[in-house]
Amino acid sequence: MNEARIIPLRPRDRLFALVTMVLAVLLLPVAFVRRPGRARELAGAWALGMRFPAEDLTGLTEGARAAFTAARTEALWRHGQLIGLTSGYRDPVVQQRMFDEEVRRCGSAVLARMLVLPPAESCHVRGVALDVRPYEGARWLEEHGARYDLYRMYDNEWWHFEYRPDRGGVPPRRRPHPGVSYVFEDGDRTRPGSSE
Repeated sequence: MNEARIIPLRPRDRLFALVTMVLAVLLLPVAFVRRPGRARELAGAWALGMRFPAEDLTGLTEGARAAFTAARTEALWRHGQLIGLTSGYRDPVVQQRMFDEEVRRCGSAVLARMLVLPPAESCHVRGVALDVRPYEGARWLEEHGARYDLYRMYDNEWWHFEYRPDRGGVPPRRRPHPGVSYVFEDGDRTRPGSSE
């Protein structure tokens, strides 16, 4: 990640990663009995569920959920890296409330769009956006996510990734923030928050 300010790894993050990995290994025999062909995925999901108990994958499209599950399984078992979901699908009413609160906080809809989009433009509402944590997990996902069609979309949001199977492993041009639209050489314009 090309961040001006790197978030340092805290000692407790190392401990959480170690404990989660140990739990996953301990849960592997039970997972093997339940799903022999997908034991690592299941054991990893159980262990990550204990580490990130509040996360909710419901509402994500089937493709986004499968891609995220596969990516975090590889991150855990191959690299010892934890990836948790802070926010995935959002109901349009919730997204509108978040946008309205951001407008009140910063005083204008234009400024609010730098962090939160209205429901009609939000990929969270479409079930293909994932806000992940911790920072190291997002860094892993930025490096390896293209294999799963998961891409970081905005310079100002290290945590925001979108499932974009239409990209074929080629990352889309990252925008400075959600409210920016681009005009391409052929004059085609993308609206803020839309797929390129």
